[in-house]
Amino acid sequence: MATSSLAFPSLHNLNLDVPKTNPRRRATAVRLITASIKDSVPVPPLSATSADVAPTVSGNSTTNLPLRQVPGSYGIPFFQPLKDRFEYFYGAGGRDEFFKSRIHKFQSTVFRVNMPPGPFIANNPNVVVLLDAKSFPTLFDVSKVEKKDLFTGTYMPSTELTGGHRVLSYLDPSEPKHAPLKNLIFFMLKSSRSRVMPEFEATYSELFDELEAELAQKGKAFFNDVGEQAAFRFLGRAYLETNPEVTKIGKDGPKLIGSWVLFNLGPLLRLGLPWFVEEPLLHTFRLPPALIKKNYQKLYEFFESSSSPIIEQAEALGISKDEAVHNILFTVCFNTFGGIKILFPNTLKWLGRAGTNLHTQLAEEIRGAIKTHGGGKVTMAAMEQMPLMKSVVYESLRIEPPVALQYGKAKRDLTIESHDAIFKVKEGEMLFGYQPFATKDPKVFDRAEEFVPDRFVGDGEKLLKYVTWSNGPETEGPTVGNKQCAGKDFVVMITRLFVVELFRRYDSFDIEVGASPLGAKITLTSLKRARV
Repeated sequence: MATSSLAFPSLHNLNLDVPKTNPRRRATAVRLITASIKDSVPVPPLSATSADVAPTVSGNSTTNLPLRQVPGSYGIPFFQPLKDRFEYFYGAGGRDEFFKSRIHKFQSTVFRVNMPPGPFIANNPNVVVLLDAKSFPTLFDVSKVEKKDLFTGTYMPSTELTGGHRVLSYLDPSEPKHAPLKNLIFFMLKSSRSRVMPEFEATYSELFDELEAELAQKGKAFFNDVGEQAAFRFLGRAYLETNPEVTKIGKDGPKLIGSWVLFNLGPLLRLGLPWFVEEPLLHTFRLPPALIKKNYQKLYEFFESSSSPIIEQAEALGISKDEAVHNILFTVCFNTFGGIKILFPNTLKWLGRAGTNLHTQLAEEIRGAIKTHGGGKVTMAAMEQMPLMKSVVYESLRIEPPVALQYGKAKRDLTIESHDAIFKVKEGEMLFGYQPFATKDPKVFDRAEEFVPDRFVGDGEKLLKYVTWSNGPETEGPTVGNKQCAGKDFVVMITRLFVVELFRRYDSFDIEVGASPLGAKITLTSLKRARV
C-alpha cells in the first residue's frame, strides 16, 4: 500500500517539498473528441478565429467596448417562465440549445431570461445570463455579488432537509457563521491528509477487482453503482476512519444520499420521465421533506457516531454539535460524494473515447514516474512528474465541469464586460452563469469543443485560470472570505489518483456511454491488464 505525502496547498499554507516542474508542451498522438453536454449540440463560436491565448479578464475595461443594454426580456409573468422552463427541459437540443439559440438571437453572450424552476417553487425566475469566460468570473467576486441562499439558484430547498440549518453552501461570506463553518471543513480536510492516498489505493483496488469479476462473468461491467459504493466507502475511511459498510448504514449509503439529493435538486433535474409526469412531480411543487426524513436520519446517525474529532473541533469553534453534524453530512454527501458521482464517470468517458494512443502514453508516464520518483509507490513527488496525467484531469474538469450552474445577486449597480460589449445591471438583479459555455469559450481555448489531453502541459498551464469548476479559478484557492469550494484541491487530488490507479493496473479499456440525470452512465466492455 502506498505511503502518503499528501498535502493541500490551499489549506493553511501546507506545501509539498517537491520542486514544481514546468515541462515543455509535447504533442500527443490521440484522437480528439468533440464535446457538448448533450453530446450533440456544440457551443456556438463567439468569434471567427480562436486560439489558446490568455486575454485579460478583470473588472476594469481595458478596451473601448460599446455600452449596450442587456438584451432579452422576461415576458409575461407566470406564463413566460413556464414556457422557458418547458423549453429548457424538453426542447430539442436540451439546455445547451436553450442558451445557444438565445446567443444567436441576441448576438450576445449576456442576456435576460427566466431560469427554472419558476412557478410555483421560485418566486422570481428572472436572471441575467453570463456565458463567456470574460463575464462569467463576476459570479466569483463576493465584493460584487451576494451568495446568500443561492447555492441551488432561484429557489432554496427547505431547511427541513438539513436539520433546520442553513448549511455552509447557502451562506454568504459576510455572514458570521460562514468563517467558522468553512474552517471546520478545512480542519476535516487537513486531518485526513495522511489517509487519503493509502485509503484511495485500497478502496479502488477493491473496486477494480469487482469490475473485473463482473466483466469476466457477464462480458460487461456497469461502473456507476459499484463506483458510488467505492466512493462512499473511501470518503468514510479517509475523512472519518470508518468504513460505512461495517456500520448500521451498510451498503445503503449511496441510495440514501441519492434519494435525499433528489429532494434537494428535483426542481432542476430531468429524470427522463414523460413531461406530464415530471412537470407536476418535480418542477411545479416541492417534494415534501417528511417523505425523506427517515433516510436522512440514518445518514445523520452515521455521521454523528463517526465524526467525534471533527465535532470536538466544531465545538471549539463555537459551532453546536447538531449544526456541525448536518454540515459534515452535507459536505461529504452532497458536495464531495455528489462531485465524485459526476466527475469519475465523466473522466472515464473522455478517457475511453480518446482511445489507446492516449492510454499508452498515460500508462508509460504514470508507471515510469512511480518507478523513478516514487520508489515503486504512488507519492506526491511521483505525481508531480506526470504532466500529461495532470493535464487530462484539468481538461476533464474544463470540458464538462461537475457544477454547471452558478448564481450571484448584484450587491450594487455594476458594469459587466463580455468580449464584445459592456452591460449595466442594477443592484439586486440575479446573475447566472452556465459554466460549460464559459469553459469552452473559443476566444480563450483553441479547439474549445474538443477533449485535448495535453492542453494544460507546459505553457498551457497559463490557461488554468479559466478552469473554474470550483466556483473560482484553478489558480486560486478557497478561503473563509470567498465561496470557492473548500475541497477544491482534494477533488483534483482524488481525480488524479483515479487516473493513476486506472493506468497502473490497465494498459487500456473500452466503454459504452449512456445518459443519466447526473453525469454519464458508463459500461466497461473490456479491461486490458498491464503487461508485466
